[in-house]
Amino acid sequence: MKILITGVCGFVGSTLARFWRETSPDWEIYGLDNFIRPGSEANRLGLKRNGVRLFHADLRAASDFETLPGVDFVVDAAANASVLAGVDGKTSSRQLVEHNLTGTINLLEHCKKHRSGFVLLSTSRVYSIPPLAALPVRVQDGAYVPDSARPLPPGVSGAGIAETFSTQAPVSLYGSTKLASEALALEYGECFDFPVWIDRCGVLAGGGQFGRPDQGIFAYWLHSWKQGRPLKYIGFDGQGHQTRDLLHPRDVAGLITRQINFSGRPELRVINVAGGAGQAMSLQQLSTWCAQRWGGRDISSDPQPRLFDLPWVVLDSTRALNQWGWKPHTAPGVILDEIAQQAEADPGWLDLSAP
Repeated sequence: MKILITGVCGFVGSTLARFWRETSPDWEIYGLDNFIRPGSEANRLGLKRNGVRLFHADLRAASDFETLPGVDFVVDAAANASVLAGVDGKTSSRQLVEHNLTGTINLLEHCKKHRSGFVLLSTSRVYSIPPLAALPVRVQDGAYVPDSARPLPPGVSGAGIAETFSTQAPVSLYGSTKLASEALALEYGECFDFPVWIDRCGVLAGGGQFGRPDQGIFAYWLHSWKQGRPLKYIGFDGQGHQTRDLLHPRDVAGLITRQINFSGRPELRVINVAGGAGQAMSLQQLSTWCAQRWGGRDISSDPQPRLFDLPWVVLDSTRALNQWGWKPHTAPGVILDEIAQQAEADPGWLDLSAP
Protein backbone atom coordinates (compact mmCIF):
# COMPACT_ATOMS: atom_id res chain seq x y z
CA MET A 1 0.00 0.00 0.00
CA LYS A 2 1.31 3.43 -1.00
CA ILE A 3 -0.07 6.46 0.85
CA LEU A 4 0.48 10.16 0.12
CA ILE A 5 -0.20 12.56 3.02
CA THR A 6 -0.53 16.27 2.32
CA GLY A 7 0.52 18.68 5.03
CA VAL A 8 2.71 15.88 6.33
CA CYS A 9 4.87 18.15 8.48
CA GLY A 10 1.88 19.62 10.28
CA PHE A 11 0.53 18.24 13.54
CA VAL A 12 -2.14 15.99 12.02
CA GLY A 13 -0.17 14.92 8.96
CA SER A 14 2.93 13.99 10.95
CA THR A 15 0.86 12.08 13.51
CA LEU A 16 -0.79 10.05 10.74
CA ALA A 17 2.59 9.31 9.15
CA ARG A 18 4.12 8.15 12.42
CA PHE A 19 1.06 6.02 13.22
CA TRP A 20 1.25 4.14 9.92
CA ARG A 21 5.00 3.67 10.12
CA GLU A 22 4.44 2.00 13.49
CA THR A 23 1.32 -0.04 12.71
CA SER A 24 1.76 -0.77 8.98
CA PRO A 25 5.52 -1.00 8.39
CA ASP A 26 4.97 -2.55 4.95
CA TRP A 27 3.13 0.57 3.74
CA GLU A 28 5.12 3.11 1.73
CA ILE A 29 4.42 6.57 3.16
CA TYR A 30 4.97 9.67 1.05
CA GLY A 31 4.35 13.18 2.24
CA LEU A 32 4.27 16.66 0.80
CA ASP A 33 4.41 20.03 2.50
CA ASN A 34 5.12 23.62 1.52
CA PHE A 35 6.68 24.37 4.95
CA ILE A 36 5.04 27.79 5.26
CA ARG A 37 3.49 26.98 8.64
CA PRO A 38 5.77 28.01 11.54
CA GLY A 39 6.95 24.88 13.28
CA SER A 40 6.58 22.53 10.32
CA GLU A 41 10.33 22.28 9.90
CA ALA A 42 10.48 20.74 13.38
CA ASN A 43 8.88 17.55 12.03
CA ARG A 44 10.87 17.18 8.81
CA LEU A 45 13.98 15.39 10.09
CA GLY A 46 12.07 12.98 12.34
CA LEU A 47 9.79 11.92 9.50
CA LYS A 48 12.73 11.33 7.16
CA ARG A 49 14.45 9.22 9.81
CA ASN A 50 11.22 7.26 10.17
CA GLY A 51 11.22 6.31 6.52
CA VAL A 52 8.72 8.86 5.18
CA ARG A 53 9.67 10.11 1.73
CA LEU A 54 9.13 13.88 1.69
CA PHE A 55 8.37 16.21 -1.22
CA HIS A 56 8.50 20.00 -1.05
CA ALA A 57 5.38 20.99 -2.98
CA ASP A 58 2.61 23.59 -2.95
CA LEU A 59 -0.92 22.27 -3.43
CA ARG A 60 -1.84 25.45 -5.29
CA ALA A 61 0.67 24.73 -8.08
CA ALA A 62 -0.52 22.04 -10.50
CA SER A 63 3.01 21.72 -11.88
CA ASP A 64 4.27 20.57 -8.47
CA PHE A 65 2.26 17.37 -8.94
CA GLU A 66 4.06 16.35 -12.13
CA THR A 67 6.90 14.61 -10.29
CA LEU A 68 4.83 13.10 -7.48
CA PRO A 69 4.50 9.31 -7.50
CA GLY A 70 1.26 7.50 -8.10
CA VAL A 71 -0.16 6.03 -4.89
CA ASP A 72 -3.09 3.91 -3.74
CA PHE A 73 -4.57 6.59 -1.49
CA VAL A 74 -4.16 10.32 -0.89
CA VAL A 75 -4.97 11.62 2.59
CA ASP A 76 -5.51 15.37 2.57
CA ALA A 77 -4.39 16.80 5.92
CA ALA A 78 -3.31 20.19 4.52
CA ALA A 79 -5.40 23.32 4.99
CA ASN A 80 -5.51 26.83 6.30
CA ALA A 81 -7.58 25.69 9.25
CA SER A 82 -8.54 28.99 10.90
CA VAL A 83 -12.19 30.00 10.87
CA LEU A 84 -10.97 33.61 10.78
CA ALA A 85 -8.78 33.08 7.72
CA GLY A 86 -9.44 35.60 4.99
CA VAL A 87 -11.47 37.95 7.20
CA ASP A 88 -9.11 38.77 10.07
CA GLY A 89 -7.22 41.50 8.22
CA LYS A 90 -4.04 39.44 8.47
CA THR A 91 -4.65 36.79 5.83
CA SER A 92 -5.84 36.87 2.23
CA SER A 93 -9.24 35.52 1.24
CA ARG A 94 -7.86 34.60 -2.18
CA GLN A 95 -4.99 32.64 -0.62
CA LEU A 96 -7.45 30.83 1.64
CA VAL A 97 -9.47 29.70 -1.37
CA GLU A 98 -6.33 28.75 -3.28
CA HIS A 99 -4.97 26.67 -0.40
CA ASN A 100 -8.19 24.93 0.61
CA LEU A 101 -10.12 24.61 -2.65
CA THR A 102 -7.69 24.93 -5.55
CA GLY A 103 -5.39 22.57 -3.65
CA THR A 104 -8.21 20.03 -3.41
CA ILE A 105 -8.85 20.27 -7.15
CA ASN A 106 -5.19 19.59 -7.91
CA LEU A 107 -5.24 16.60 -5.56
CA LEU A 108 -8.39 15.22 -7.18
CA GLU A 109 -6.83 15.54 -10.62
CA HIS A 110 -3.84 13.62 -9.28
CA CYS A 111 -6.18 10.91 -7.96
CA LYS A 112 -7.99 10.81 -11.30
CA LYS A 113 -4.71 10.37 -13.18
CA HIS A 114 -3.44 7.55 -10.94
CA ARG A 115 -6.83 6.09 -9.88
CA SER A 116 -5.98 6.73 -6.25
CA GLY A 117 -8.48 6.76 -3.42
CA PHE A 118 -8.99 10.03 -1.56
CA VAL A 119 -9.61 10.85 2.11
CA LEU A 120 -10.50 14.47 2.91
CA LEU A 121 -10.09 15.60 6.49
CA SER A 122 -12.89 18.14 6.70
CA THR A 123 -14.23 20.10 9.64
CA SER A 124 -17.14 20.80 11.96
CA ARG A 125 -17.10 24.30 10.50
CA VAL A 126 -19.11 23.20 7.46
CA TYR A 127 -22.22 23.45 9.66
CA SER A 128 -24.39 26.55 9.45
CA ILE A 129 -23.40 29.32 11.85
CA PRO A 130 -26.71 31.16 12.59
CA PRO A 131 -28.61 28.20 14.11
CA LEU A 132 -25.55 27.16 16.11
CA ALA A 133 -25.01 30.71 17.34
CA ALA A 134 -28.65 30.80 18.45
CA LEU A 135 -28.55 27.34 20.01
CA PRO A 136 -30.34 27.28 23.38
CA VAL A 137 -27.74 26.38 25.99
CA ARG A 138 -27.41 26.27 29.75
CA VAL A 139 -24.39 26.09 32.04
CA GLN A 140 -23.69 22.71 33.61
CA ASP A 141 -20.51 22.08 35.63
CA GLY A 142 -18.84 25.13 34.14
CA ALA A 143 -19.65 24.31 30.52
CA TYR A 144 -22.39 25.05 28.02
CA VAL A 145 -24.66 22.14 27.12
CA PRO A 146 -27.77 22.16 24.89
CA ASP A 147 -30.88 23.14 26.83
CA SER A 148 -33.13 20.14 26.18
CA ALA A 149 -36.04 21.95 27.84
CA ARG A 150 -36.20 24.21 24.76
CA PRO A 151 -36.60 23.24 21.09
CA LEU A 152 -33.32 22.26 19.44
CA PRO A 153 -32.78 22.66 15.68
CA PRO A 154 -32.97 19.53 13.52
CA GLY A 155 -29.75 17.53 13.63
CA VAL A 156 -28.77 18.58 17.16
CA SER A 157 -29.14 16.49 20.31
CA GLY A 158 -27.32 16.05 23.58
CA ALA A 159 -25.02 13.66 21.71
CA GLY A 160 -23.88 16.44 19.39
CA ILE A 161 -24.33 17.85 15.91
CA ALA A 162 -25.17 15.15 13.36
CA GLU A 163 -24.26 15.04 9.67
CA THR A 164 -27.88 15.92 8.86
CA PHE A 165 -27.50 19.40 10.41
CA SER A 166 -27.77 22.33 8.01
CA THR A 167 -24.73 23.35 5.98
CA GLN A 168 -26.47 26.43 4.59
CA ALA A 169 -24.37 29.60 4.35
CA PRO A 170 -22.95 31.36 6.23
CA VAL A 171 -20.40 28.82 7.42
CA SER A 172 -17.36 31.19 7.19
CA LEU A 173 -15.00 31.45 4.24
CA TYR A 174 -12.95 28.62 5.72
CA GLY A 175 -16.00 26.40 6.18
CA SER A 176 -17.22 27.12 2.66
CA THR A 177 -13.89 26.09 1.11
CA LYS A 178 -14.06 22.77 2.96
CA LEU A 179 -17.73 22.23 2.05
CA ALA A 180 -16.98 22.95 -1.60
CA SER A 181 -14.02 20.55 -1.40
CA GLU A 182 -16.31 17.86 -0.02
CA ALA A 183 -18.75 18.26 -2.91
CA LEU A 184 -16.02 18.20 -5.55
CA ALA A 185 -14.35 15.17 -4.01
CA LEU A 186 -17.58 13.19 -4.02
CA GLU A 187 -18.30 14.18 -7.63
CA TYR A 188 -14.79 13.27 -8.80
CA GLY A 189 -15.09 9.92 -7.09
CA GLU A 190 -18.38 9.19 -8.84
CA CYS A 191 -17.31 10.47 -12.24
CA PHE A 192 -13.90 8.81 -12.35
CA ASP A 193 -14.59 5.75 -10.20
CA PHE A 194 -12.22 6.04 -7.25
CA PRO A 195 -13.14 5.78 -3.55
CA VAL A 196 -13.67 8.99 -1.60
CA TRP A 197 -14.17 9.40 2.15
CA ILE A 198 -15.09 12.65 3.88
CA ASP A 199 -14.21 12.79 7.58
CA ARG A 200 -15.57 15.88 9.34
CA CYS A 201 -13.27 16.27 12.32
CA GLY A 202 -13.92 17.98 15.60
CA VAL A 203 -11.10 19.72 17.47
CA LEU A 204 -7.91 17.70 17.08
CA ALA A 205 -5.40 18.02 19.90
CA GLY A 206 -2.22 16.50 21.29
CA GLY A 207 1.45 17.05 21.98
CA GLY A 208 3.29 18.73 19.13
CA GLN A 209 0.30 20.76 17.97
CA PHE A 210 1.00 24.27 16.72
CA GLY A 211 -1.22 26.17 19.14
CA ARG A 212 -2.96 29.43 18.26
CA PRO A 213 -6.09 31.07 19.70
CA ASP A 214 -8.03 30.50 16.45
CA GLN A 215 -6.89 26.87 16.02
CA GLY A 216 -5.23 24.39 18.31
CA ILE A 217 -6.94 26.04 21.26
CA PHE A 218 -6.20 23.23 23.74
CA ALA A 219 -2.46 23.31 22.99
CA TYR A 220 -2.44 27.10 23.00
CA TRP A 221 -4.19 27.31 26.36
CA LEU A 222 -1.93 24.79 28.11
CA HIS A 223 1.33 26.17 26.73
CA SER A 224 0.26 29.74 27.54
CA TRP A 225 -0.78 28.78 31.07
CA LYS A 226 2.51 27.00 31.76
CA GLN A 227 4.56 29.91 30.41
CA GLY A 228 2.55 32.57 32.26
CA ARG A 229 1.29 34.25 29.11
CA PRO A 230 -1.91 36.34 29.16
CA LEU A 231 -5.15 34.42 28.69
CA LYS A 232 -8.64 35.75 28.17
CA TYR A 233 -12.19 34.42 28.06
CA ILE A 234 -13.74 36.05 24.98
CA GLY A 235 -17.42 36.37 24.16
CA PHE A 236 -20.74 35.18 25.55
CA ASP A 237 -20.72 35.69 29.33
CA GLY A 238 -16.94 36.10 29.47
CA GLN A 239 -16.61 33.15 31.85
CA GLY A 240 -15.14 30.54 29.51
CA HIS A 241 -18.24 28.37 29.20
CA GLN A 242 -17.69 27.82 25.45
CA THR A 243 -17.40 24.09 24.85
CA ARG A 244 -15.66 21.91 22.27
CA ASP A 245 -14.93 18.20 22.04
CA LEU A 246 -11.36 17.03 21.54
CA LEU A 247 -9.85 14.09 19.72
CA HIS A 248 -6.33 12.81 19.16
CA PRO A 249 -5.39 12.34 15.48
CA ARG A 250 -4.08 8.86 16.32
CA ASP A 251 -7.72 7.86 16.70
CA VAL A 252 -8.50 9.37 13.31
CA ALA A 253 -5.66 7.34 11.81
CA GLY A 254 -7.29 4.13 12.99
CA LEU A 255 -10.51 5.03 11.18
CA ILE A 256 -8.73 6.05 7.98
CA THR A 257 -6.94 2.69 7.99
CA ARG A 258 -10.33 0.96 7.86
CA GLN A 259 -11.50 3.25 5.06
CA ILE A 260 -8.35 2.62 3.01
CA ASN A 261 -8.74 -1.14 3.39
CA PHE A 262 -12.46 -1.16 2.56
CA SER A 263 -13.30 -2.56 -0.86
CA GLY A 264 -17.08 -2.00 -1.06
CA ARG A 265 -19.23 1.01 -1.87
CA PRO A 266 -21.24 2.03 1.21
CA GLU A 267 -24.02 4.55 0.83
CA LEU A 268 -22.65 6.99 3.42
CA ARG A 269 -19.30 8.56 2.60
CA VAL A 270 -19.56 11.63 4.85
CA ILE A 271 -19.13 11.10 8.58
CA ASN A 272 -18.36 13.05 11.71
CA VAL A 273 -15.16 12.01 13.45
CA ALA A 274 -14.90 13.59 16.88
CA GLY A 275 -14.61 13.11 20.60
CA GLY A 276 -18.32 13.74 21.09
CA ALA A 277 -20.18 14.69 24.24
CA GLY A 278 -18.10 12.29 26.32
CA GLN A 279 -14.93 14.22 25.46
CA ALA A 280 -16.29 17.77 25.53
CA MET A 281 -14.68 20.45 27.66
CA SER A 282 -15.12 24.18 28.22
CA LEU A 283 -12.33 26.71 28.61
CA GLN A 284 -13.31 27.10 32.25
CA GLN A 285 -12.94 23.35 32.79
CA LEU A 286 -9.64 23.45 30.92
CA SER A 287 -8.47 26.21 33.26
CA THR A 288 -9.40 24.07 36.26
CA TRP A 289 -7.30 21.25 34.84
CA CYS A 290 -4.34 23.61 34.35
CA ALA A 291 -4.68 25.05 37.85
CA GLN A 292 -4.60 21.58 39.38
CA ARG A 293 -1.38 20.80 37.53
CA TRP A 294 0.48 24.11 37.67
CA GLY A 295 -1.35 26.31 40.14
CA GLY A 296 -3.98 28.99 39.67
CA ARG A 297 -3.69 32.29 37.87
CA ASP A 298 -5.87 35.20 36.79
CA ILE A 299 -7.69 35.13 33.46
CA SER A 300 -9.09 38.32 31.98
CA SER A 301 -12.58 38.56 30.52
CA ASP A 302 -14.03 40.23 27.44
CA PRO A 303 -17.73 39.51 26.80
CA GLN A 304 -17.51 41.06 23.32
CA PRO A 305 -18.04 38.12 20.91
CA ARG A 306 -15.43 37.20 18.35
CA LEU A 307 -16.45 36.77 14.71
CA PHE A 308 -17.89 33.29 13.97
CA ASP A 309 -17.55 32.14 17.59
CA LEU A 310 -20.11 29.64 18.84
CA PRO A 311 -21.11 28.58 22.35
CA TRP A 312 -21.14 24.82 21.84
CA VAL A 313 -19.67 22.74 19.01
CA VAL A 314 -19.72 19.01 19.75
CA LEU A 315 -20.04 16.47 16.95
CA ASP A 316 -22.16 13.34 17.08
CA SER A 317 -20.11 10.45 15.65
CA THR A 318 -22.87 7.83 15.85
CA ARG A 319 -22.66 7.28 12.10
CA ALA A 320 -18.95 6.44 12.40
CA LEU A 321 -19.76 3.96 15.16
CA ASN A 322 -22.55 2.30 13.20
CA GLN A 323 -20.75 2.20 9.86
CA TRP A 324 -17.17 1.56 10.96
CA GLY A 325 -17.40 0.39 14.56
CA TRP A 326 -15.29 3.45 15.37
CA LYS A 327 -15.12 5.47 18.57
CA PRO A 328 -12.36 7.55 20.17
CA HIS A 329 -9.96 5.69 22.44
CA THR A 330 -7.66 8.44 23.72
CA ALA A 331 -9.28 10.06 26.77
CA PRO A 332 -9.18 13.85 27.23
CA GLY A 333 -6.94 13.51 30.29
CA VAL A 334 -4.40 11.56 28.24
CA ILE A 335 -4.47 14.16 25.47
CA LEU A 336 -4.04 17.05 27.90
CA ASP A 337 -1.24 15.26 29.74
CA GLU A 338 0.58 14.75 26.43
CA ILE A 339 0.34 18.49 25.70
CA ALA A 340 1.36 19.37 29.25
CA GLN A 341 4.45 17.20 29.11
CA GLN A 342 5.57 19.01 25.99
CA ALA A 343 4.81 22.39 27.57
CA GLU A 344 7.04 21.44 30.51
CA ALA A 345 9.83 20.11 28.32
CA ASP A 346 9.76 22.79 25.60
CA PRO A 347 9.00 26.25 27.00
CA GLY A 348 9.71 27.93 23.64
CA TRP A 349 7.17 25.94 21.62
CA LEU A 350 4.67 28.77 21.15
CA ASP A 351 7.41 31.04 19.82
CA LEU A 352 8.45 28.30 17.37
CA SER A 353 4.99 27.31 16.19
CA ALA A 354 3.00 30.54 16.26
CA PRO A 355 5.17 33.66 16.46
